[in-house]
Amino acid sequence: MTQVPTARQSRGKVLVVTNDFPPRRGGIESFVSSLCAALPSRDVVVYTAQMDESERVDRRLEYPVVRAASATLLPTRSVAREVAAVARGHGCDRVVFGAAAPLGLLATGLARAGIRRSVGLTHGHEVWWAKTPGTRRLLRRVGDTVDVLTYVSDYCRREISPALSADAATRMVRLSPGVDLDRFHPGVDGTPWRTSWHVGDRPVVLSASRLVARKGQDVLVAAWPQVLASCPEAVLVVVGDGPMRGRLERAVRRRAIAGSVRLVSGVPWNAMPALYAAAEVFVLPCRTRRFGLEPEAFGMVSLEAAASGLPVVLGSSGGAPETLLDGTTGHVVDPRDRAELAARITTLLRAPEEAAMMGRQGRAWVGEHYAGRDGQVFRSILDLDAE
Repeated sequence: MTQVPTARQSRGKVLVVTNDFPPRRGGIESFVSSLCAALPSRDVVVYTAQMDESERVDRRLEYPVVRAASATLLPTRSVAREVAAVARGHGCDRVVFGAAAPLGLLATGLARAGIRRSVGLTHGHEVWWAKTPGTRRLLRRVGDTVDVLTYVSDYCRREISPALSADAATRMVRLSPGVDLDRFHPGVDGTPWRTSWHVGDRPVVLSASRLVARKGQDVLVAAWPQVLASCPEAVLVVVGDGPMRGRLERAVRRRAIAGSVRLVSGVPWNAMPALYAAAEVFVLPCRTRRFGLEPEAFGMVSLEAAASGLPVVLGSSGGAPETLLDGTTGHVVDPRDRAELAARITTLLRAPEEAAMMGRQGRAWVGEHYAGRDGQVFRSILDLDAE
């Protein structure tokens, strides 16, 4: 573990304890990183797991990052001791758990290290914690231990709150990912990406996310021949990494659509604005799996796409529909209905003026509801603005 300073520093810093942090890629990692960036760098300390290329990432940050020796943090006694040492050494009096379950169980012990306010962030996996007997009891303990549990969508609150005590449920606060409209906007140049994809002036449908079954890229590829029947010049670009890649590659070959599909490796978050700018439509037909235990909690990428001026087509899983206005900024579809998915995409490709209008309305809606609000809410939850 990185050595912890021994000299006592001024109190008031925020300690973020998380497994979800760069260089790992994903929605939670981006969310936690953006929340850290919303605070003055002098007020933030991160304690996180060891990962490949950690040093390269940490050198670019203006706040200290303490890496544990292990690749995964669990609420064990040894981790509790290390977190307490980091809190004391850096003068922290607030703690944020990047994922409340299970790291929020550390909160009780941290009170003895000077922590006077604790916040646990919930995402999507707490939904199955709330529905499974053993983990449900642990989630209830977390809720009773921390001062605030956050939730990213109204859907997640409805699913998680029944597992909590009445007191903990009343202390929940919505904290959804926000979007920087100065980074994600229609004026970004997407030409380099289009050139690398060899698409010329053909219309591009973009899907960018982890390649896992819940995200629905397999249904999108299966529906693509129906899109090509009406829009033969269209190109589908699927960006991401994950266990579904081999399956998607085989599906593309089996359907003989390789000429109109590009499977692209995942890109860093700072490259995403240009990625959206290279497309005409964004699609993510996310679906709920494992008998309701594995939903889509929210949908940061759909907000970024809308802020970039793209119409968005989403599956009706979990909290994903909360990231658009159905029929105004995009469409919500049955994620298992290939015909409906293909029809919505085709309609947008064949009516570019209507699609552009949806994109403009989407950007305005995101600006009204999600631009910069996460940082403000985060500071309020931590009681930083009161000091």
